[in-house]
Amino acid sequence: MSFPEPNDIPQDNPVNHEQAAQKEQVLKQILTPEARMRLNNIKMVKPELSDLVEQYLIGMATQGKMPGQINDDQLKQILLSTQQPKRSFKINRV
Repeated sequence: MSFPEPNDIPQDNPVNHEQAAQKEQVLKQILTPEARMRLNNIKMVKPELSDLVEQYLIGMATQGKMPGQINDDQLKQILLSTQQPKRSFKINRV
């Protein structure tokens, strides 16, 4: 068993911190506090879904297609539209 060398451990890049701070600032502007709380809760359970929705919201905001702040109900609709439809199947026993 080998231990990682200090050079092998990824360093925190200041550019990544700056981008994350900018992303959070934009999300604060376009989401109501309830919607931000819901998105943060989703981030804990499904980070890939949260990232997808964040990218969508930031893209819409930068294009100027956001009429105002997104509330919790509107965020729910966006989340429902981005989730993959569940497959249903039926098992027939012979």
